[in-house]
Amino acid sequence: MQQILFCDLGLMDFKTCWDFQETLFEDMLNKKMQARTNNTALQNPQHYLFFVEHPHVYTLGKSGKAEHLLAQPAFLKQIQATFYRINRGGDITYHGPGQLVGYPLLDLDFFFTDIHKYLRLLEETMILVLAHYGIHAGRRSGETGVWIDAEVAHKARKICAFGVRCSRWVTMHGWALNVNNDLSYFNHIVPCGIKDKGVTSMQAELGKPIDMHALKAQIKLQFGILFNAVLKTCTVGSINESLTKSL
Repeated sequence: MQQILFCDLGLMDFKTCWDFQETLFEDMLNKKMQARTNNTALQNPQHYLFFVEHPHVYTLGKSGKAEHLLAQPAFLKQIQATFYRINRGGDITYHGPGQLVGYPLLDLDFFFTDIHKYLRLLEETMILVLAHYGIHAGRRSGETGVWIDAEVAHKARKICAFGVRCSRWVTMHGWALNVNNDLSYFNHIVPCGIKDKGVTSMQAELGKPIDMHALKAQIKLQFGILFNAVLKTCTVGSINESLTKSL
C-alpha cells in the first residue's frame, strides 16, 4: 500500500499551479533516473494528489485544435478568462470556480504500469462518487471521460473530463469535475473537441448546490480504495520544504 501526500490548494491561478506540478514532476523523474543510473532501488517514492479550483481558464492539450477555442482574445479578457496551450493529452477544456480539479502525481511503477488502467480507475473514482450522490454516470464508447446518459446520442452530456501526461510512468494533470460551476463558459469552446455533445454539472443534475467539503472527502475515500493507497494530508509549505532539502 502506497502513501500519497494530499493537499487542497484552494483557489489557485492555473499557471502557478502548473508550474508547481512541473517542479514536482521533474523532481520525481530526476530521482527515478538517478536511482536507475546508480543501479539502486528507488526508496520511499513520493506520490501526490492535489485538489484545486482555478479562476476562469481554457487549456488546450497537445492533440487539440486551436479552432476549438471559439472566442477571441478581447472577449476572453471581457469574461475574465485566460488561455494556455499545455502538455497534457486531449483537446480543449474549461476550468473555473465551482469546478473541482484533481491532479495526481503518481509513479505508476509502484501501482501498475498501464496508462489505460490508470485512466479507467480515475473514471471509476468519479462514477462511484457520483453514484453516492444519486447520479448515474458511466463511460461513453471510444471517448475518455464520465458521462450522463452516455449511450443516448441526443442526451449524452459530460460531467467530468480527463487529460493526463505520463513520462517514465510518472503522471501529472488529471480530471475536472463539474460541481457548482457556471456552465455558460463552455459555450465559448468545443469541449474536448466533441461538437455534438453537451456538458453538465452535479448542481445542474440535482437541482441544488453541492457541499464541496463533503464531496472532497468522498473523492479521497474512493481514490484511496481504488489505488490501494493511504492519503496523508500535508501543506504546500511542507512539500516545498521537503523539495528544497532534496535539491
